[in-house]
Amino acid sequence: MQPALWIAKTGLSAQDVKLATIANNLANVSTTGFKRDEATFQDLLYQTQFSPGGPSSSITALPSGLNIGTGVRIGDTKKQFTEGSINVTSQTLDVAVNGRGFLQVLMPDGTLAYTRDGSLQINSQGQLVTAQGYAIQPAITIPPQVSQITIGQDGTVSYNNPTTNLPSQIGQITLADFINPQGLQAIGNNLYMESGSSGTPVVAPGGTAGMGTLQQGALETSNVNIVTEMVDMITAQRAYEMNSKVISTADSMMQFVTQNM
Repeated sequence: MQPALWIAKTGLSAQDVKLATIANNLANVSTTGFKRDEATFQDLLYQTQFSPGGPSSSITALPSGLNIGTGVRIGDTKKQFTEGSINVTSQTLDVAVNGRGFLQVLMPDGTLAYTRDGSLQINSQGQLVTAQGYAIQPAITIPPQVSQITIGQDGTVSYNNPTTNLPSQIGQITLADFINPQGLQAIGNNLYMESGSSGTPVVAPGGTAGMGTLQQGALETSNVNIVTEMVDMITAQRAYEMNSKVISTADSMMQFVTQNM
């Protein structure tokens, strides 16, 4: 059987995964705080006929070997945690993280998740929650009938006390950061979970310990660049076509052999 058929088949499979990654990026071009994925390729094992440096005679060695590759595979998909643009919404509870760091979210099973989506709301108990209803950690409860809620750059949440007409602090939104954010496990709903590759979170107020600052009345947009994705899509399409051409050529060669032997 022609090795080229199987090699080209791995190329088709790899480009198909790359195209799916691009499609997911484009589908989330308007998702708040979304981070684009990038697929990386790795070559497969080589069939070694002669090793470099192997003996070619009793006194000479081969300057180069004879190695035949067996194809390609997707190595991994990496989240690109470059910052998206800051979109001013003028909504009081919208918060954008300007710099490094994630908002902490309490999941129903008691574990913590992390997000860059700062479109916060207030639930029936007065708690600050995400759009899915998950409470921000540390928990912050807004008293009823308050006005002029303010979120400082360090995450301090305060409101105008109607009795004293002075600001009263409710709590503070802290940020979490990881030594390897690309090791976080994406679970959907704009949420990430800690993994063995991400390291343990470092928690600090905004503007300290290398954390970014919080910007009230704004949201971070997706960091997907449509032009970049379109160029990558064209590249994947052409690579797919070339691998298909290899299969067609190998088939023609096998047809010639079978018809003339």
